[in-house]
Amino acid sequence: MRIRTLRNLRKYVWASLACAFVVFAVVVWLGRVPKDFPKEPVDIHVGRDSSISSIGQELFDEHIISSQFLFKVASTLYSKGRGVWAGDYRFSTPENVWVVAYRLVHGHQNLPKIRITIPEGTNVYDMAYIYLTELPHFNAARFVSLAYKYEGYLFPDTYYFLSNVTPEEIIKKMRATFNERIAPLEEDIQKSGKSLKDIVIMASIVEKEAYPDESRRIIAGILWDRLEDGMKLQVDAPFYYVTGKRGGFTLNDLKIDSPYNTYLYKGLPVAPISNPGLKAIADTINPTKTNYVYYLTGKDGEMRYAVTFDEHIENKNTYLR
Repeated sequence: MRIRTLRNLRKYVWASLACAFVVFAVVVWLGRVPKDFPKEPVDIHVGRDSSISSIGQELFDEHIISSQFLFKVASTLYSKGRGVWAGDYRFSTPENVWVVAYRLVHGHQNLPKIRITIPEGTNVYDMAYIYLTELPHFNAARFVSLAYKYEGYLFPDTYYFLSNVTPEEIIKKMRATFNERIAPLEEDIQKSGKSLKDIVIMASIVEKEAYPDESRRIIAGILWDRLEDGMKLQVDAPFYYVTGKRGGFTLNDLKIDSPYNTYLYKGLPVAPISNPGLKAIADTINPTKTNYVYYLTGKDGEMRYAVTFDEHIENKNTYLR
C-alpha cells in the first residue's frame, strides 16, 4: 500500500513538473521577440482612454510583441489592474513581451529629450514659436492661452523635454523653475519694500530697455525714481508687446489706449511684458541710485544718461543721428 502510494506521488510530481515545463515553454514561446521585429524605430501612442487590449493589438500589428494575450496578462500583473501610462513609446531594440509590458506600466518611453533654450526677455508668444519649431506636434495656440496669465513668471532657461510634452507640462516646469530660482532673493525682495509683482513687471521692462549688463541697475534706479517722483515711466518696450512689432513705433502708437501705455498712464504696466532672467530681477531689486532722469541707447549701442531734459535732447541730437 505504501509502495503504491509512493509510486502515485512520484507520478503526480513528474506530471506536475511536466505540466509546469510545458506551461513555461509556452510562456517563453509566446513571449518571444517576433522574428520580423521592425528594423527602424517604431513610435506607439497610448491614449488616456486606450484599453490594454487595443494597445496589445497595435503592438502585435507592429510586430513589437508575439502575443496579445500574454501582454495583457503581464500588464495586469505588473500594474495590479491599474493599467498603463499614457504617452508615446519608442521601440528601437527587440524586447520580449514582459519587458514591453513593464515599460508601459512604468512609463518608460525611451524617447530622446530635446534641448530647448528660452532666452531672457522672451514673452509667451515668442516662447510658443520657439517650442513649435523644436517640437513637431506642439500646440502653440493652447500654450499661449494657458501661459498668458503667467507672463513674467515663466523662467527663461535651457530645458530638456520629450517630443510629446504638453503645454501644461511645460508651463508647470517653467513655473517651478521660476519659484526655485527666485527663492534665494526673497529676503532682498522683502528689504526692498516692493512686491514681487511690481519687481517682476519692472524687471520685464529693464530686461528690454537695458542691453549691456552694467546698465540694468542704473536704468532700474532711474525708473523707480520716476515712479516715486510721480512721473510717467514713458518707456518704449511695452509698445512692442502691445503692437507685436519687432522694431520701431509711430506717434500713433503712443496714443494707443492700453494699460501697458506708460506714456498715457502713470505707474507700472498692468502686467509683465516679458519673462526676465535672474540678473534683471536681481538688478531691479538692488538698483543703482543716481541723479539721472533720462537715458537712451545710441546708434553705437552705448547707453547715454542725462540729468536734465535739455541734456537728454542734446544726447538725442548727438547719438541718434
